[in-house]
Amino acid sequence: MKKFMRVFLLVLVGLIIIWTFWFLYSKSQPKVTMYNVVKPERMELTKTSVATGKVEPRNEILIKPQVSGIIDKLFFEAGQMVKKDDVIARVKVIPDMGQLNSAENRLKLASLNQAQSEREWARNEQLYADKLISREEYEQAKVKVEQAREETFTAQNALDIVRKGVSKRTASISNTNIRSTIEGLILDVPVKEGNSVIMSNTFNDGTTIASVANMSDLIFRGNVDETEVGQLYEGMPVKLKIGALQNMDFEAKLEYVSPKGVETNGTMQFEVKAAVSVPDSITIRSGYSANAEFVLKDVKDALAIPEGLIEFRGDSTFVYKLEGEDPQTFKRVAVKTGMSNGVYMQIISGIDDADQLRGTVVSDEVK
Repeated sequence: MKKFMRVFLLVLVGLIIIWTFWFLYSKSQPKVTMYNVVKPERMELTKTSVATGKVEPRNEILIKPQVSGIIDKLFFEAGQMVKKDDVIARVKVIPDMGQLNSAENRLKLASLNQAQSEREWARNEQLYADKLISREEYEQAKVKVEQAREETFTAQNALDIVRKGVSKRTASISNTNIRSTIEGLILDVPVKEGNSVIMSNTFNDGTTIASVANMSDLIFRGNVDETEVGQLYEGMPVKLKIGALQNMDFEAKLEYVSPKGVETNGTMQFEVKAAVSVPDSITIRSGYSANAEFVLKDVKDALAIPEGLIEFRGDSTFVYKLEGEDPQTFKRVAVKTGMSNGVYMQIISGIDDADQLRGTVVSDEVK
């Protein structure tokens, strides 16, 4: 048994020595690395910037009441079209008790004055018929009774306005009828019948009854980074992609670049707006998210290669041009580069269309 173990150990040591010599020998042999070969291409290179934002109507009008009260009736819902001066809602006025008491007292006094003036007028009319007073006194009495009647009518109107928010004289232009100020689509009606509403004043903005917008005049509103805003200009074309309509592209025209940036997450962002062209057959809703693509630079018929083939050394750039095929040999060549779209880079000089360049490794074999 001991003899067998000695023989086994000797054989094992011999195999280890043989494998070691083979490994060292294979490592000492030269290797041939094979690369795929890439030819420059002629293409259009485009450098773009993308702004994220949303599509919204240029003007969204908030309809607010001119009187405080309670929504008595709503005549439209969100999604319906309205014309200018259409009544969207009616407000029922809840009178202030102090104002109501004052208006009632005013009407009582006016009624008493009118009754007194009517009696005096009746007496003066008879006296004038009997030629006991002058025409001047008669006309003065007539003016006085007309003034008393007008005061009573005015006091009644004031009382009606306090009670109902509308009077007989102003019924056609009543502030209790909330009208649309433009023609367009109702985007939102944030109130319901029975809700309390307040008019706008110096202390608050008032309650919004509805928001109305012209949906045929849309804009894209987004933000652009400070590193790219300097290359934008008003009037430049914009390609728009809307998240809800992913299979469609829309044309737009840049019409506003903010002169002041806002710091967001450590970077300066500048607001941009672009007018959107929408076909009549397409319906776009307010608030759709969208991406706007701006073409910052465009080079047609550029000689370009994949950016990964370029070696960067300081301010210099190099490529490896194929010199021989069997075995493969390459020559390091300095090139002048142009614009890049992030994948391909333009080559201005140093190589031409016929040259072949070293690409990625295909195999790494021992010769």
